[in-house]
Amino acid sequence: MDLIDQNWMAQATIIAKVAIGMLLGGLIGLEREYARKPAGFRTHMLVAGAAALLVGLAGVLVTKFHVEQGSPQYLRTDPIRIVEAIVGGVSFLGAGTIFRSGKYQGMEGLTTAASILLAAAIGIAVALEQLLTAAGVTVLGLLVLRFVRIVEPDPKVPDD
Repeated sequence: MDLIDQNWMAQATIIAKVAIGMLLGGLIGLEREYARKPAGFRTHMLVAGAAALLVGLAGVLVTKFHVEQGSPQYLRTDPIRIVEAIVGGVSFLGAGTIFRSGKYQGMEGLTTAASILLAAAIGIAVALEQLLTAAGVTVLGLLVLRFVRIVEPDPKVPDD
């Protein structure tokens, strides 16, 4: 039994994907940091990196436990389950950023929760080697976070 997989290139590739995911997630986190929101730079980096790592390891698991169909050890694999687990875990983190506050009992943290989910999705895209998609979605996310807010009404002003 090998304690260390001899395929160093595959491991280095996973590490590179995690680094790229962390970089892109960190860009989203920087915006949240500058906006003084509860989850910022490090949180978004770690979420995107963790998502990239989990998807990268899913590929390793499928390869490691692959046997021919019909064999007694045949194991069905479904990589979508990893994505579902990431979304579930990130939802828990996102829920922690949402709270009620203020005189009008408004909700705060919804955008940050959504940005954490976006960071995870970016990490997944990087792990699946969809770098153009990941970079493009990062830019779109930054545009939404920075510029779409100017068309939103001021939440501190009551509607009555």
